[in-house]
Amino acid sequence: MNSNFNNRRDFLRRMGVFAAGVSLGPAFLAACNNAGKTPGSDSASAGTDSTGKAKTAADLFFKISLAEWSFHKALMGGKMDHLDFAMRAKKDFDISAVEYVNQFFKDKAKDKTYLAEMKKRCDDNGVRSVLIMCDNEGHLGDTDVKARLKAVENHYKWVEAAQYLGCHSIRVNAAGEGTAEEVSKAAIDGLGKLTDFAKDFNIGVIVENHGGYSSDGKWLSNVMKSVNKPGCGTLPDFGNFCINRTKPETNTPEGWAATKCLEEYDKYIGVQELMPFAKGVSAKTYDFDDAGNSVQVDYDKMLKIVKDAGYTGHIGIEYEGSKLGEEEGIKKTRDLLIKAGGVLS
Repeated sequence: MNSNFNNRRDFLRRMGVFAAGVSLGPAFLAACNNAGKTPGSDSASAGTDSTGKAKTAADLFFKISLAEWSFHKALMGGKMDHLDFAMRAKKDFDISAVEYVNQFFKDKAKDKTYLAEMKKRCDDNGVRSVLIMCDNEGHLGDTDVKARLKAVENHYKWVEAAQYLGCHSIRVNAAGEGTAEEVSKAAIDGLGKLTDFAKDFNIGVIVENHGGYSSDGKWLSNVMKSVNKPGCGTLPDFGNFCINRTKPETNTPEGWAATKCLEEYDKYIGVQELMPFAKGVSAKTYDFDDAGNSVQVDYDKMLKIVKDAGYTGHIGIEYEGSKLGEEEGIKKTRDLLIKAGGVLS
């Protein structure tokens, strides 16, 4: 592993972004949890305060970002180019922070020309890169030692790409097959090894409740306590608390959407358990009522849990509904965050 690590350092030196001796210090902590507002995200508004003045994103106790998965239908359908994501976030929704999904540029992690273009698009539009959501790189909680180590090493390139793009973290999964205790032990090891690697790049490793054992808030919070490293945290998602679901007929978004949840963890208890370790938060939405409120999640209740935890970082919009188009769903989620967050700010 040492020779590979040195090669990665050389790679980053050639890209001009590696700084020797970097550690997860104040810059990293401020990036994922501070009271500062994201430049350029102030004009979108929804609702009013007690004096009748319109609330805006600048009034919130948190910052709003946009998760690329909200555009997964357009991206997978060839109706949108990944390189246009930052521009669309800013121009269409007045959102100045983005969260990438690795599968939309899965073969570009080491392509410095492509990464430079991504960075330029952000700079040109005044947009900040927050994190990369990483999937399909193996199970960090695999009970097979060799497979787990391979999964850890598969994430190295995304750590490097995240640093180059200016992100504070990569989002990973604590998945594995076996008993809860076996997968927990394996995930603690896998996450610990990846976090140690990422530390030298000033990149955090954050775990989402993303199905299986990880959607059990108590299980995942205990994993975090056992890893016990400043660079390892969570990304609580308001909607991903299905512990057990039916198998999809196809491994596609549509296939998974057609599955049924057989056992669900209490989402409010789960978020409360994960917030002490949060370095990001995902605002999941599906359907809205006539007043613009989420049908599946009580945002007033959920955002109070987030605020009570002292969190002031980014909350990423992740619209996954089917009744509205992606653009309308993103706007409704943004407006709901401003409305519900404004009451607490």
